[in-house]
Amino acid sequence: MSTPAKKTVTNARKKATAPPTYANYIQGAWVASKNGEVFANHNPADTRDIVGYFPHSTAEDIEAAVAAAAEAYPRWRLVPPPKRAEYIFRVGEILIRDKEAISHDMTREMGKVLKETRGDTQEAIDMAYFVAGEGRRLYGQTTTSELANKFAMTVRDAIGVCGLITPWNFPIAIPSWKILPAILCGNTVVIKPAEDTPLSVYRFVKAFEEAGLPPGVVNLVTGYGETAGAPLVTHPTIRLVSFTGSTQVGRIIATQAADKGKKCSLEMGGKNAIVVMDDANLELAVEGAVWGAFGTAGQRCTAASRLIVHKKVIKKFTQMLVERTQALRVGPGLDPASEVGPVVNQDQLERVLHYIDIGRTRDKAKLLCGGTRLTEGDLAHGYFIAPTVFGDVAPQAVIAQEEIFGPVTAIIPCQDFEDAITIANGVGYGLSASIYTSDINRAFQAMRDLETGICYVNAPTIGAEVHLPFGGVKGTGNGHREGGVQAFEIFSEWKTLYVDFSGRLQKAQITD
Repeated sequence: MSTPAKKTVTNARKKATAPPTYANYIQGAWVASKNGEVFANHNPADTRDIVGYFPHSTAEDIEAAVAAAAEAYPRWRLVPPPKRAEYIFRVGEILIRDKEAISHDMTREMGKVLKETRGDTQEAIDMAYFVAGEGRRLYGQTTTSELANKFAMTVRDAIGVCGLITPWNFPIAIPSWKILPAILCGNTVVIKPAEDTPLSVYRFVKAFEEAGLPPGVVNLVTGYGETAGAPLVTHPTIRLVSFTGSTQVGRIIATQAADKGKKCSLEMGGKNAIVVMDDANLELAVEGAVWGAFGTAGQRCTAASRLIVHKKVIKKFTQMLVERTQALRVGPGLDPASEVGPVVNQDQLERVLHYIDIGRTRDKAKLLCGGTRLTEGDLAHGYFIAPTVFGDVAPQAVIAQEEIFGPVTAIIPCQDFEDAITIANGVGYGLSASIYTSDINRAFQAMRDLETGICYVNAPTIGAEVHLPFGGVKGTGNGHREGGVQAFEIFSEWKTLYVDFSGRLQKAQITD
């Protein structure tokens, strides 16, 4: 699991500072961790600002949460899906009411600018309404039998207790992708959020509590990957693990889940490309590249970290992009003037700066702008990096192959359409891609040939909507999708039912 970015603190230090102390949510009650330890959640825009203290949970807390979910499951699975949906709808109403406060807290704990955290919260609202609507459409199928006087159909069954592990970059949207379809399908859940963003999930779970969700259906345990996430993955009662995070950790989880025979859903990394053809609207393409590369400070699995540009327009595109990037205002997310916030923690800061150094030295790419940590004035106590653009990047360069997860993008020249598609597909990931072109034939060829789970035309690589499936191919995932009705495939099992009303023994496929 990931290396802890935030340190455990003693009770003496906690009492000296006065920020609030939060709790785990187990069996419908807010409880401290069994060991009584907490860790501090810092504002990445100003690390002197402690957002709160959260339980430093261990396997003992996971055991209690899983037991609560297991105890609630037999009753919850028998609640009709339309009734389950009513709780989810009420959650959506509560999130609307509290949207501004939730978004403010989210910006404070993970850094992205307020307009983006409002979008994050809105995505959870949208998901609540979408999933609630599906409570009356959790369809199976009826079909014909090969035998006379025999009826055949399929229905969806719940799986059991689900373990959910969510990342820090979309700290309420992604939990909504997992919790809401899971409980609509009749499962109960234990969620372990990223240690950098526990407050957002706390606020989400508070909405479930206010909505009157029965105790034990949703349980929250905070802590680090090694001490809380790992015991959740390996717990024998957990029937399904849903993880969003790095490819490295996802592969470990997949191995552990396979060893125990658990169902496993993984949404992992990306190395997404925007293709800019010679007939593209360059103004539009530049705006898309800026938003795709630097939204959420580049900390998106769908971030546009590769810009594959036709040789005929690359000079003009590069000039326009650098000018637009240099004009971006970097600052605290709660400042309305800020366009790019900080990265989330010290580890992420060092990771991004390390890749920038690789781009300059090993890859021999041309640093066109950015490339430095920003420490002047109000930025001195935060994890700010100047939005960075590299030019003359080879397709096989490290910064063109590996996920950086920061405000860094690489311009890669291409000779023609076929060369662009080859370059775009030449990475180990396959989440999202886009093409800017005025040629409808090229657009449809790109949609057909790009090896990704998501493809955009004349739009950046970000912008998923909740009623459509989200996920990728190759190293990005293991074939499942979140969002849309496809999410129910993760959180339910098909059961096939036969009713023979012939009054005699009939044998399928057997002839007398």
